[in-house]
Amino acid sequence: MTELSAVIARAHALIDGGAPEQAESLLAPLLRGGQGPLPLWAALAKSLRHQGKAKDALTVQQMLVEATPGNLALRFDLSETLLLFGQFERGWREYHWRYSLDHTTRIARKVQRPRWDGRPIPGQTLLIHDEQGFGDTLQFIRMVEWAKQRSQAKVILEVSPDLYLLAKRGTGFDELITRGSLPPPFDVHCEMMSLPMAMGFDLSHLPGQIPYLTADKERLRRWQKRLSKLPRPWVALNWAGRPTLYNGQNRAASLSTLAPLAMEGVTFLSVQKGPTAEQGKAPPPGMKLVDLSPEIKDFEDTAAILTLADLLISIDSAPAHLAGALGRPAWVMLGFVADWRWLLERDDSPWYPTLRLFRQPQRNDWASVVAAIRPELERFKAAHF
Repeated sequence: MTELSAVIARAHALIDGGAPEQAESLLAPLLRGGQGPLPLWAALAKSLRHQGKAKDALTVQQMLVEATPGNLALRFDLSETLLLFGQFERGWREYHWRYSLDHTTRIARKVQRPRWDGRPIPGQTLLIHDEQGFGDTLQFIRMVEWAKQRSQAKVILEVSPDLYLLAKRGTGFDELITRGSLPPPFDVHCEMMSLPMAMGFDLSHLPGQIPYLTADKERLRRWQKRLSKLPRPWVALNWAGRPTLYNGQNRAASLSTLAPLAMEGVTFLSVQKGPTAEQGKAPPPGMKLVDLSPEIKDFEDTAAILTLADLLISIDSAPAHLAGALGRPAWVMLGFVADWRWLLERDDSPWYPTLRLFRQPQRNDWASVVAAIRPELERFKAAHF
């Protein structure tokens, strides 16, 4: 290993180990005067981004892309920072490279039809297929209706089997199929998260119609019966996202972290799924928690619970997006370096008018987030019950 590659490896190890400040200190002296190998600059940009220094990271990323326009990984990194700043026009274009990276080419859809470019195509058939995580689909499925209006085409929507029943009550498509099935003949296609690029989407288009998803009536009746004897308010809790997803450390708290929220007269409902759901069996002292996790079979159940609940308090994960799509109130706990979709320095979301955002003031500081939520929950309870 050369001295340069050793420095780069060390810098990335520090960043991945939660010490981006040390990585910056290692790299900055080697880049004084604005000179130095591009891999060092790329590592510096990563260290800045992980510190929440988004403006400084953007400056370096733009320089890197200008110097090496063929480096698609750098262009994708730039896209997420542009989107974070709400610079959507170029951000969506650069985001298109998300399936051109070494670790993503294997999951890219190989479609032998052109990608829709946003123009009207009356008489043709447009296949829109979902991608990435459940939260992404729940966030972007609102755009199917807009694509239908813009394209004037017959629209086939393909979604994950887990979201099929929920999506079925949506609008904007002529036919709904599940991922993995053979689609009917189509003329053009578009990934769901490429619709913004195709349609020239920007913040002025948000939020659109809210709600754009609804709960199943039969599930609502079933869960109303299940919850009816519990004292209100009903506050649903979700404290961790899927650990396998990117940026998982910013989307994982614990039920014990939420212990300060326990208060007399509030019934908490666990809608947590995954490996941390077991924490719901032993709630913090003083917290009246009803562990619904074992009874939740699919997103239909979660949608019904969130429709009935008075409030959701959640980490950045699919239930938060689902609550927003349903038009239900939710408070979202965000890590210090939040995902691009939550933008910067906002406590609201243009995507979801019913959501409030509570941000970490520093890395791994969930205690401050919970401390900020506690008095708000007291006020919520006093105002509504």
